[in-house]
Amino acid sequence: MKSTIAIWRNPVHLIAFGFGAGLSPKAPGTAGTAVAMLIYLLLPAMPPLIYAVLVLLSFVLGIWLCGKTAADLGVHDHGGIVWDEFVGYWITMFMAPIGLLWAVLGFGLFRLLDIFKPWPIKWLDKELKGGMGIMLDDVLAGIMAALCIQAIVILMA
Repeated sequence: MKSTIAIWRNPVHLIAFGFGAGLSPKAPGTAGTAVAMLIYLLLPAMPPLIYAVLVLLSFVLGIWLCGKTAADLGVHDHGGIVWDEFVGYWITMFMAPIGLLWAVLGFGLFRLLDIFKPWPIKWLDKELKGGMGIMLDDVLAGIMAALCIQAIVILMA
């Protein structure tokens, strides 16, 4: 595997490694999701359509970023590649209520689904390879977490 210095010097790898979050020696996926949450909290409120377009563009970019980085490192879905966690978390927060409580709830739900990988997340994780495979299990975890948040919102109404 490439050295840490090489990852910092290559912009593609740097982004795929979540601007360094993926270099965390313990729980790089959780570290990546924490950085994604920080970015989410710093973003201005925006209409759902604009948010969805930005997330879609991040997903498409992620297919290439994660696939290229995995190929360069010679390891499919290297644990340090966390751009997929960024996109999965941002999907989780689609149309979620604004606020730190909701952001933290989304973080917890997404991490639980990403770590335990209930069906069909686990199936996608095993069956698909390359950048698409790296991205899609987290996209599905994000969709499932977003549905959980929406269900909580409805139950609280």
